[in-house]
Amino acid sequence: MNSLFKALNDETRRQIIDLLKDGDMNAGEISEHFNISKPSISHHLDILKRADLISSVKKGQFVHYSLNTSILEDLLSWILTLKK
Repeated sequence: MNSLFKALNDETRRQIIDLLKDGDMNAGEISEHFNISKPSISHHLDILKRADLISSVKKGQFVHYSLNTSILEDLLSWILTLKK
């Protein structure tokens, strides 16, 4: 769960998650929404993948990223157990 919180602790990564809630995107499409380098976007995507927040599928010469909502549901369930 530490990797999950690390991934969510960054504004850029939260914005990437927000973008992916509307549908799959490749790295180039994601990078168009930011004023940072493509290697930086790739780094953020890697952290999100390691936290299992997103998944990737290679389609032709592009890798498409999608949101993994089940990990978010697990996180919300855990948070709700903290409420008394």
